[in-house]
Amino acid sequence: MLSLPEVTINLEQGGRVLVDEQMLTLSSIAQQRSGAEFSVDKSVVTVGLPSYNMTILFDGSTAHVAGHFEAVEGLCGSPSDSSRTTSLAAEKSASSSLPGCEIQHADTVDDSISCSLAADHCRLLRRAPFSACHRHADPEPLIAACTQTLCNYRPVDGVDCQFMEAYAQSCRLKAGIALEDWRSTTPCSEVPVCQQLCSEHEFCGEKSGRGLCLCRGVFASKYTPTNSLGEPAVCREGSASVTLAGCLLADRGIDYSALHLNDPDCRGRMDHETHMVTFGFDSSSNICGTEVVKNNSTILYKNAIVTRNTSEYGVITRHDQIQIDLSCLYREPEIKSFTFRIRDSSVVQQLASGEWNYTLQMSAFEDQKLQRVVEPETALQLDQRVWVQLRTERLDGDRVSLVTDSCWATSRSAPNGSLRHDLIISGCPNANDETVRLSGNGQGTSNVFSFNMFQFKGGSREIFLHCRLELCVRTGKRLPADLQPSLSQEAQGSKYVDKNPAIISMSWTK
Repeated sequence: MLSLPEVTINLEQGGRVLVDEQMLTLSSIAQQRSGAEFSVDKSVVTVGLPSYNMTILFDGSTAHVAGHFEAVEGLCGSPSDSSRTTSLAAEKSASSSLPGCEIQHADTVDDSISCSLAADHCRLLRRAPFSACHRHADPEPLIAACTQTLCNYRPVDGVDCQFMEAYAQSCRLKAGIALEDWRSTTPCSEVPVCQQLCSEHEFCGEKSGRGLCLCRGVFASKYTPTNSLGEPAVCREGSASVTLAGCLLADRGIDYSALHLNDPDCRGRMDHETHMVTFGFDSSSNICGTEVVKNNSTILYKNAIVTRNTSEYGVITRHDQIQIDLSCLYREPEIKSFTFRIRDSSVVQQLASGEWNYTLQMSAFEDQKLQRVVEPETALQLDQRVWVQLRTERLDGDRVSLVTDSCWATSRSAPNGSLRHDLIISGCPNANDETVRLSGNGQGTSNVFSFNMFQFKGGSREIFLHCRLELCVRTGKRLPADLQPSLSQEAQGSKYVDKNPAIISMSWTK
């Protein structure tokens, strides 16, 4: 990064140049922009700064700075103070560098590296044609750095040739000596292999004679212990996805475009910034050949990432055959059934009203024929139908009828609880609860109503059922079957108004 008073210039891999975050399109012909001159030749970008008498060359890995300049600082050095030294850590830009890039990581020793062969390669800088520039530029610091680097790291990123390239460019810029034939005495190619633009966790390296974006060691260390190619599968309801690292695939020589799920049309999508490759399926839109296996309470969605069954070489292939499992095991949604248990099978009350002394009994049943009594151990499910019988004893059915005026449920034992649900209102089923049925009301000394079990919202564990009942005296004929909402004594022809209506309650609990 070059930070000038009037402009900020970023030189990146792949010959990319950004001026104030705008990308330039370069050619071998110099173009001017914001007081600077830009050109590119064989992926080497040249930036001329006439106002500073400075020329900068950048090939994606090495920067060369030349000229007689004064007001500069940072990695360019300080011409006014030749004793001043600097380092990458000291000049790290907090705003432009990734957090933690100054942390040193311990690497395992690579036994495949021959330090003696590395030193022989680096000492080529002492021979012709590089010797033509020795009196202008001392090669020893570069030889020492080259040897130390290659004794510890394999030159997968072409760093072995970068030292040679750096010395040749420095010689040309400082002394005007062009070492045109230096590559013929080294194993370095004319055109740099690496031309790719790699992401932050990658570097451009050589693999099988090709330039690829390979993983940086710190990034790859997360996956190396498990020999994996990316992140674990992410399972959601009816869908799954897995993300693989493009640089890990490249290191194995795997072309991501040759991979697909069981359905060959379901291929991976690469993020062009991070080079992460995502495969996935969705049972609602594209199942991508996923096999669905149901076993008891589990459902297995089974798929795999496989290599396309073709080869550019006919019957041979130069890549591993890949099969990466992409399966998700789901448990079927558990149906939580709330059950209620009655506290007492029947509730019995001894009552007196005027000249009548009678017994009132309230009982719950599981069937319409009133044969299966709801016992304390009976588990009632939500929405299960329950029949409740209100029955009296010691009453003369020819003279008196039992009328259920109202029934309601509360979340507490008190009949006047604030949380209330009406079942019967004024002798008729609550029109807002279509599950309530009422039969025989006012036609004898007993009647029955039914409803579907429910619970109160808010987590209440109990239901208390209350009914208000009255006695009505008959006038010589039985009350009509379809009792009207008003149960006044005029409507029923009763000679007696019950001055002591009964309220009977029954409770359920979870």
